[in-house]
Amino acid sequence: MTDRARPFILGIGGTPKPRSSSEKALEISLAAAAGEGAETLLIGGDDLIMPMYTAAGNTWTAEVTNLLAAMRRADGVIISSPAYHGSISGLLKNALDYTEEMRTDERPYFDGKPVGLISCAAGWQGAGQTLQALRSIVHALRGWPTPLGAVINTSLPVFDSEGEVVDMAAKFQLETVGRQVMQFCRWQQRSDFQPAIAV
Repeated sequence: MTDRARPFILGIGGTPKPRSSSEKALEISLAAAAGEGAETLLIGGDDLIMPMYTAAGNTWTAEVTNLLAAMRRADGVIISSPAYHGSISGLLKNALDYTEEMRTDERPYFDGKPVGLISCAAGWQGAGQTLQALRSIVHALRGWPTPLGAVINTSLPVFDSEGEVVDMAAKFQLETVGRQVMQFCRWQQRSDFQPAIAV
């Protein structure tokens, strides 16, 4: 964890395609968190191209090392995925599989961390299914998904040619996700905050 006065929020997502919708969406959520006082980092695109995770051992690249260091340091996380055949992309799933290396940490996986979720798809059905898949993964990683998950239908005009969001409903969702992650971090900073303990 970082300086309690300035939580560190890690954004994971996007695709290797430059300026993908899921990465642009993630940038908007991270900007909203930064506006609330967060330090932010986005790991996406080519930085998510890593060896396939296997429990038997891996060839650790600089990308793997950087991702694990950032996940361990993060006070909160925002994940953004494109919808691939009704679920998250293999690229993102592989990145999240590396959390298995955090299983014996003092704070394993995403234990107790707020996790904002974004799903982008060319249609509502795929986006909704992908958001549900993300929620299930975050629960398995002991994270706390934010109450609002952003569902972005990219078959509609969402971003302009400069990457600025033009759909105000999408903008509201994305900014709310970033703010809710920060709100939860602030709650955790309170001296009287008592997290639930799993038994």
